[in-house]
Amino acid sequence: MTAKEKIDEYIDKTRDWRGDLITEIRDVIHEIEPNIVEEWKWNSPVFSYNAKMICSPSAFKTHVRLNFFNGALIKDPKQLFNSGLDAKKSRAINFYEKDSMEKEALKSLITKAVKASK
Repeated sequence: MTAKEKIDEYIDKTRDWRGDLITEIRDVIHEIEPNIVEEWKWNSPVFSYNAKMICSPSAFKTHVRLNFFNGALIKDPKQLFNSGLDAKKSRAINFYEKDSMEKEALKSLITKAVKASK
């Protein structure tokens, strides 16, 4: 099974708002960088560019976490990062069911993460 198929299956198994959100995040990532590579690591989707891991969305019981592997290097003027703020390298955004995704701000973070991997 390919990474894309595993990610599709992961989203299908989620079957609620979390799967919908991961699909939306996936679409935004591919919109920002069509050459992004989908991988399957640690039982989670991982999006890489230039052989460097960019981010990974994961479904948890109460939320979806979008982890940016080098998030500490990215300026976040809209303060989307709300998890892992003390980590040396990574930062994350935890989305809860009633949260709205600030799509333009998220696009900006993903763009910065991709540029940082070049």
